[in-house]
Amino acid sequence: MKAVQVVGYHENLRLTEVPEPEVAGPHDVIVKIGGAGVCRTDLHILEGQWAEKSGVTLPYTIGHENAGWVHAVGSAVTNVAEGDKVILHPLITCGLCRACRSGDDVHCAQSRFPGIDTAGGYAEYLRTSARSVVKIDDSLEPADVAALADAGLTAYHAAAKASRRLRPGDRCVVIGAGGLGHIGIQVLKAISAAEIVVVDRNPDAVKLAVSIGADHGIVADGTHVGQVLELTGGEGAETVLDFVGEGGATRDGVAMLRRAGDYHVVGYGENIDVPTIDVISAEINFIGNLVGSYNDLCELMALAAQGRVRLHTARYPLDGFQEALDDLGAGRIRGRAILVP
Repeated sequence: MKAVQVVGYHENLRLTEVPEPEVAGPHDVIVKIGGAGVCRTDLHILEGQWAEKSGVTLPYTIGHENAGWVHAVGSAVTNVAEGDKVILHPLITCGLCRACRSGDDVHCAQSRFPGIDTAGGYAEYLRTSARSVVKIDDSLEPADVAALADAGLTAYHAAAKASRRLRPGDRCVVIGAGGLGHIGIQVLKAISAAEIVVVDRNPDAVKLAVSIGADHGIVADGTHVGQVLELTGGEGAETVLDFVGEGGATRDGVAMLRRAGDYHVVGYGENIDVPTIDVISAEINFIGNLVGSYNDLCELMALAAQGRVRLHTARYPLDGFQEALDDLGAGRIRGRAILVP
């Protein structure tokens, strides 16, 4: 089968022929890929940022946002059958450790991560586990929802966590309305009554945010902190949801947060520099957000089936992977890029 592989760090990916994966265990599921999301993490992989952490042996197939059709199943698989449309939770988990037993499978002690430390979905077929596949509604197509498997799941996890403390009349500032942020905005609109204020450097991204449910859109032009404070009567927002995490976003985000507020970190790239006396005296909370659980993905698929969360996508053929990565790196994509084998 055709697959796009990492052959060396600081080198371009390569399209090559590799053996098609086969069922090797009773809980294996082979998926025919219908769509694979192109993520900024893929750029970081090529830069070598994940080399030590993943410990993966090169070459290997990249791609961790995947959806498609069940092609074959192991003897013990009962939750899906050949032909089912599915989206894949990004992790293959054990189901036995403390984290899995408590439903927090994203912290599985024995997890594997297709596209990061084992073969991923920039290919025609992918092997995963019965624990990782979620059937999707007949109204949904794999290429339309593939990026919800990681980007969407991360955004859902953060927005759902934030919404537990948000009350009607509260304000939530969303920093960044790009690939993750535009999903987080829709999730907040669907499950929270909070007033949503979106801040982004790109005017087109701000327009998109307002069109999908944001109550206020502010261009980050140097006056944005003041505009947020004015909107909130000088007090700041109860919650800041930061999908950027670099380029000064954390400094501005903290300045837009009210006393006893929650600062949710999703994007990363810089340090948060806040005097501890300010953390204590204002009693603010800093909350990290990783990718969501299997149950989170099921809930997100319910919202997608209801039409309450939609991905804005740009499609590329599998052999157009380099163009997709170049467009992502240059900031030419609004929403998510999807490879379609």
